[in-house]
Amino acid sequence: MASKRKVSNPLALAVMALLFERPMHPYEMVSLMRERGKHEAVRLRYSSLYSVVGALEREGLISARETLREGRRPERTVYGITQGGREEFLTWLRELISEPVREYTQFAAGLTFIAALPPDEAAGLLEERVRRLGDEVGDMRSRLDEAAKRLGLPRLFLIESEHELVLREAELGWVRDLVGEIRAGTLGGIGGWRSFHSTPAAAGAEEATGRDDG
Repeated sequence: MASKRKVSNPLALAVMALLFERPMHPYEMVSLMRERGKHEAVRLRYSSLYSVVGALEREGLISARETLREGRRPERTVYGITQGGREEFLTWLRELISEPVREYTQFAAGLTFIAALPPDEAAGLLEERVRRLGDEVGDMRSRLDEAAKRLGLPRLFLIESEHELVLREAELGWVRDLVGEIRAGTLGGIGGWRSFHSTPAAAGAEEATGRDDG
């Protein structure tokens, strides 16, 4: 059972991971995350980073070590992780890796109520998703190849991107098969689905929804 985190967003995990390596100031954290390709996984924003650093400091998980000034640049505070922060970080990391957690995606919510759409329309929308997923998978593969070959990053630092790619590829294959079953009429329950949308009541509801949207 995952314990309640004092600061629980992914950016906080990234900050603690960087400071687990060595003390550094926020600007260096940003540079390293971008250099390692981690900025997309944790949705890096400068404003959010400074808020997270402040929250971690208030909780005693990190602390200011020194303030540096280079030439006319603004002062930069170097932070380090505390002993309590190290323990919190490692406990959190172990939970994330070992404990599967149910994640509620927007796509799953849409699938839950897909029967409200006529089967042919649903199939068309899923085909559009297949097209977009195909483009996304291609882009992800290209970025992985570039990181591995041009940037020379070891696979250890790319495994979270590999994981995301595997999930996208699995979804692409599953959605493509689902579309095929809808189009072929072999999906279990599709007879009732088509019958529902052939009734006057269902047609009237769809027309009313269209008027409301317009």
